[in-house]
Amino acid sequence: MKQKEHWEKVYSTKPVERLGWYELHLQTSLNWIRELNMAGDAPIIDVGGGASTLVDDLLHEGFRCVTVMDLSAKALSLAKARLGERAKRVIWLEGDITRVDLPAHHYELWHDRAVFHFLTAPEQRERYRTSLLKALKPGGHLIMATFAPEAPPKCSGLPVRRYDVELLQNTLGAEFRPMRHQKELHVTPSGVEQMYLYCLFRRN
Repeated sequence: MKQKEHWEKVYSTKPVERLGWYELHLQTSLNWIRELNMAGDAPIIDVGGGASTLVDDLLHEGFRCVTVMDLSAKALSLAKARLGERAKRVIWLEGDITRVDLPAHHYELWHDRAVFHFLTAPEQRERYRTSLLKALKPGGHLIMATFAPEAPPKCSGLPVRRYDVELLQNTLGAEFRPMRHQKELHVTPSGVEQMYLYCLFRRN
């Protein structure tokens, strides 16, 4: 099954709050974003944002230029329905981050929780990196959360690539300077323990 079909099925057959990666609030990401002290009109993209509540919290924090991108149309429709009228204040993009054409040097923050680790083929990671380098402003920030080495080898039935800080840094390349990192244990709604690695990078 192709990735898009997989995720459309996942989002169409389970309530969002029962999905493995669901969290009511992405508190680590929110704390780090607050500490960056970005202006309210700073362009932010949440890659694989899907039905995540990060967009709700970013709007609540006063950010006015938020883009949510996901492979799944169903995921985006769920987020729009949840936001109601506020959905009109968000830019919604349905597409594959390894193939999308994003505006050049546009975003001040690129956020990715649990997309990058699904890219198990080197050519997928390289295409992702190409999109990232094109779209993120020099001096902009990247927040990425992937499965850590202790995490399971699969998520939602798909294989993942697990990362420590050094491997993630080497994969992203010398253009990205690590600023901070931490591990965070996520327990899925069904009780499975998944150790995440959160990293903040600054683009040189």
